[in-house]
Amino acid sequence: MKIAAVLGSPRKNGNEHEIDRINIVDFDVNGCLACGACMDVQDEPGCVQNDDVPSLFERLIEADAVVYASPLYCWGFTSQMKAFLDRHICLIKNYGGPDYKSFVGGKPVALLVTCAGPLENNADLIQQVFERIGHYGQCKIVGKHVLAGCTTPEELGDRARETAEALVRGFTGA
Repeated sequence: MKIAAVLGSPRKNGNEHEIDRINIVDFDVNGCLACGACMDVQDEPGCVQNDDVPSLFERLIEADAVVYASPLYCWGFTSQMKAFLDRHICLIKNYGGPDYKSFVGGKPVALLVTCAGPLENNADLIQQVFERIGHYGQCKIVGKHVLAGCTTPEELGDRARETAEALVRGFTGA
């Protein structure tokens, strides 16, 4: 199984399957221009911007599953990850119509979030945003994992292994 892991942390060295690690901070990712040009192209994502996002989309499309990982910033994704997620509109064609198509449709996706504070009234919004993006892309959401009270790798302890095992179970159904 090939899994693409989109890592939104601005810290590159943050916290059995082929893992394609996509550290967003290593790429040129512009925010969406809302120009709509991508909607005029039906057979590919079709963004007109000259940055690294089209090649990153190809990596997502080729993956068997995708993990979106980000530390929690102001109740949401990091700004680097948010810019990338905003561009996901290019992956959807004819939203809501009879020719509705997603280049990532049916793909298993999971969310992995670390945050310093508690889960309640803190990491609830990021989960809702992820769920909506997943449904918009016709993806199969197999897990939303939030590691609360965690700011350093040392604080993960056994939770890191337990979360990794839960992610694998979600992707493999085992």
